[in-house]
Amino acid sequence: MSKTVLSKIGTLLLPLIISVFCSFPAYAQTEKTLTIEAKAIALEKVMQQIEKQTNCVFLNKDVDVQEKVSVSISGKTLSETLNILFKDKNINWKIDSGHIIISKKAAQPKTDGAGSAKSSQISGVVIDEDGVPVIGVGVIIQGTTIGTGTDLDGNFSFVLPEGMENSSLEFSCLGYTTQVLKIGTRRVFNITMTSDAIMMEGTVVTALGIKRSEKALSYNVQQVNADEVTMNKDANFINSLNGKVAGLNINASSSGVGGASKVVMRGMKSISQSSNALYVIDGVPMYTTARDGGTQFASQGSTDPIADINPEDIESISVLTGAAAAALYGSDAANGAIVVTTKKGKEGKLTATASASVEFMTPFVLPRFQNRYGTGDLNSSIGSDVRSWGNLMNEANNPKYDPAKDYFQTGVTHNETVSVSMGNEKNQSYLSGSSIDSYGMVPNNRYNRYNFTFRNTTSFLKDKMHLDFSASFISQRDKNMTNQGTYNNPLVGAYIFPRSNDWDAVRMYERYDVVRRLSTQYWPIGDAGMTMQNPYWINYRNLRENRKDRFMLNAQMSYDILDWLNISGRVKMDQSATKYTEKFYASTFTQLTESSQNGLYGISEMTDRQIYADFLVNINKRFGQDWNLQVNLGTSISDMYYDALKNRGPIADGQMSAERAGIANVFNVQNLSNSTKTTRLQEGWREQTQSIFGSAEIGFKGAYYLTLTARNDWPSQLAGPHSNRKSFFYPSIGGSVVLSQIIPNMPKELEYLKIRGSYASVGTAFERYIANPMYSWNTSGLSWNTQTQYPVYDLKPELTNSFEIGLSMRFLQYFNFDATYYHTNTRNQTFNPQISTGSGSSDIFIQSGDVRNQGLELTLGFGKTWDKFTWNSNYTFSFNENKIMSLAENVTNPATGEKFSVSQLDMNGLGLAHFILREGGTLGDLYSLGDFNYDSNGRIIVNEEGTVTSRIFSDTKDYVKLGSVLPKANMSWRNDFNIAGFNFGFLVSARLGGIVYSSTQAILDYYGVSEASALARDNGGVYLNGGDRLDANKWYSSVGGSNPLPQEYTYSGTNVRLQEASVGYTFPRKMLGNVCDLNISVVGRNLWMIYNKAPFDPESIATTGNYYQGIDHFMMPSLRNFGFNVRVTF
Repeated sequence: MSKTVLSKIGTLLLPLIISVFCSFPAYAQTEKTLTIEAKAIALEKVMQQIEKQTNCVFLNKDVDVQEKVSVSISGKTLSETLNILFKDKNINWKIDSGHIIISKKAAQPKTDGAGSAKSSQISGVVIDEDGVPVIGVGVIIQGTTIGTGTDLDGNFSFVLPEGMENSSLEFSCLGYTTQVLKIGTRRVFNITMTSDAIMMEGTVVTALGIKRSEKALSYNVQQVNADEVTMNKDANFINSLNGKVAGLNINASSSGVGGASKVVMRGMKSISQSSNALYVIDGVPMYTTARDGGTQFASQGSTDPIADINPEDIESISVLTGAAAAALYGSDAANGAIVVTTKKGKEGKLTATASASVEFMTPFVLPRFQNRYGTGDLNSSIGSDVRSWGNLMNEANNPKYDPAKDYFQTGVTHNETVSVSMGNEKNQSYLSGSSIDSYGMVPNNRYNRYNFTFRNTTSFLKDKMHLDFSASFISQRDKNMTNQGTYNNPLVGAYIFPRSNDWDAVRMYERYDVVRRLSTQYWPIGDAGMTMQNPYWINYRNLRENRKDRFMLNAQMSYDILDWLNISGRVKMDQSATKYTEKFYASTFTQLTESSQNGLYGISEMTDRQIYADFLVNINKRFGQDWNLQVNLGTSISDMYYDALKNRGPIADGQMSAERAGIANVFNVQNLSNSTKTTRLQEGWREQTQSIFGSAEIGFKGAYYLTLTARNDWPSQLAGPHSNRKSFFYPSIGGSVVLSQIIPNMPKELEYLKIRGSYASVGTAFERYIANPMYSWNTSGLSWNTQTQYPVYDLKPELTNSFEIGLSMRFLQYFNFDATYYHTNTRNQTFNPQISTGSGSSDIFIQSGDVRNQGLELTLGFGKTWDKFTWNSNYTFSFNENKIMSLAENVTNPATGEKFSVSQLDMNGLGLAHFILREGGTLGDLYSLGDFNYDSNGRIIVNEEGTVTSRIFSDTKDYVKLGSVLPKANMSWRNDFNIAGFNFGFLVSARLGGIVYSSTQAILDYYGVSEASALARDNGGVYLNGGDRLDANKWYSSVGGSNPLPQEYTYSGTNVRLQEASVGYTFPRKMLGNVCDLNISVVGRNLWMIYNKAPFDPESIATTGNYYQGIDHFMMPSLRNFGFNVRVTF
């Protein structure tokens, strides 16, 4: 693929690159001096002389070129010539890409001489500094949607609503400085727009919160507006970015509302470290990350610190997909960064906004269940109380149990937000408060979050000093957040429940035990060898609750020493106090209570704290008319602290150990057993990184840009006696050329064209204690372990070396296009080679291997307005190829000095499905460790009993590759329509390629509750080997169950869905007595799975870790959301 892609990109870019170096002479032609002598000749003749002397071409719009003119010009530039030629004439002119555009000036509306009128008609003409009409200027009444746009001649007019004379008129257009003028009695506005060099292609927020001109960027930065997040908002706003940014892959958590999402840009890069993106809030990195959720057994879900941010507080989001874009963040930047800018107060009158939404949630994708075959096992002489391989039921004896209808409930999420913005020229304030209360699809599942934010910005000392202070408090609660796994997962019992049994009988999940004098679990079916319990008992009597209080304080001060020199400093503290409790009531299955009949209790109290501070010197200076220099130099310190105190164990029952029984269902620490089954643990760590960094951007003629960055980190992971290194250095370089500003004969239809390229070398964060290992506590032996890992003396950075080239363009007035090719290699992979240490150490770590990612990101946009109708459309496509170039070949065992090689790594998985890493494969390759027994003709062997058998391979070379769980490509198509206040939008997204594996389906088949097992019975059995028929029960008993053959339960991960849709209406302010703006909308997410072959949502994940994506083991279904939004602005 790489050669093909590079060849195509080279073919496209070569003519453009050549044209850059050929354009300098052409660029100078507009500065060429002209000599013209004309006396009483037609204007057309003079224009022909100018064309011959400049090679420019005139474009005429309604100008009478037969008019007689007389001029005498010598040694004048083209601009000077045109000024003389058209002086005192009713003609506008403009030079644009080798064309001289001339047009007739519009007639001026009649006024009373002061520009005022008694009429309610607002009108005028908008021109630029050269007197040429400006097309498409937005002219609106500030703070409303009332207004219009300028036509081809720069004219505009609209009716001023009654009562809005005291408002202001806002003139805005890309590339020009926005102007705001009071209306009062004035009705005619003839405006001259002035160019804004910075805004010619907009500005974006980049690393460290630095704003940069978009045309100067040498890397890909994609910006998402706040409206795109809040229109169809998720409790975790990160999920709202899905499908809106090319190269950004987001897998939503199966934990439900508020769950931690997996966010990967440009592919997985590290074998053992996280590939998740870095989050940055107002220029400050958020180093606290989500904790992994449960997988095979433990079913505990997890939340994400970034999910605590209130979406309504977000102003904009910049997505830095490449390492070069985020290089200033050093060892946390290799995976890209999502930079969030929050709202601040605005100058002007007090503005209050209130919004409320209600969403209803149902399961999006569920396995297909059967309810026509009843309880039992016709192949067993003793039958079965838990399987559903019984007789076909009829109307009289069929309870028609369906988990989707009988167990799952409609979840509801309420979200209310109030915000206030106020300020004057010197001081602005912003306050907000919001609440989210969610009741999940599973009974007694709750998520609650309450946000309070205050922010104040002020300037003093003649506006040279600026202070920005903010404070936030978040209170978050969740109960019974479940992702997947068999322990304490209500889906196990809900899915497998025997189909002849009465579900209503088990809804009463507990019965009073007169002997024990307490209520105990009612579940006559048993645990089925999977710790299966009554789902409602798990919901109400296996309680897992989180309570987190989080404080964030942020202060920034800057001082403008000169108009081009500025210094600034920031400090932020982010502290969370989390309390997690487990309460398993008496009669919970004893495998889950450490064998106690009286229950289990666990309590963990954790504190996370991050303190970050930096100091920057900022230079932004022009030298003459052509050169511009922007420099940022700084230093920073990040200090991370974690402390936890954990107690977890069984409540003593007098049977599991020789101690007095405790009181059942009394959940406190003193009631726990004093045996070795009770864990009492205190743990914690602190790490710190000190850094210096700098960036320099040089611009020439507003068209050529060169950017350099460098950063050096001194991480505490390298401190200590065993480490030979003390710091890491990360450089980057990039450049961009705006071709549309230097090529004189650029087609008029191509308004903007830029090429860019960059290279960066950035590190990936590594685990603590690798260089200086610690001894761990053995919780079962109640002693310190005597072995620890062998120290890595020369710990090198896990470097991601990346380069990218890109093309950005705007054409045909309404279209924009962006293409990026990238190539990254992540070397010095730090991992456990899974070999014998040959020493007294428990493990060794080596630094070897190379993982390559290369791919393409494309974005095509369209936007046009026809009178009152607007259509915006955006298509994104991203392709990534992940490949393990090497693992470990002839490397040295640091403990013994011996040479060894590693041909594969087994990263574990589920059952016989394991993630196996091999050279030439990907970091997502899933293998089966077993297979059917085949005869010499390649046919599956069927034994005399009519069953098939399988084998587990002893030689790793025989493992069967199932495929990669990583997608080959992702794409999305978003459309938004607006007409007369009505808006409609939808987003279709698709994931192409890759595989997924469902253990759930295998277990459902084994127990006979799947639709597949019923269809097999309807068809008389299962057919294989081209015609052999097997009994359906025997087939699924062989291939399904808790340890199935993964080959039979691997599915394509390709899926296409209607991801978002919304319909809304904005009421005119006049309709509401000019009191407020009101918007109401109906929204939905995951409304329709257009194509999907898997029995679960392939985009859901149980954990943010590297090696469990694409595996379903009683995973909670993803959510289909439908709701209503109301927003009022005063």
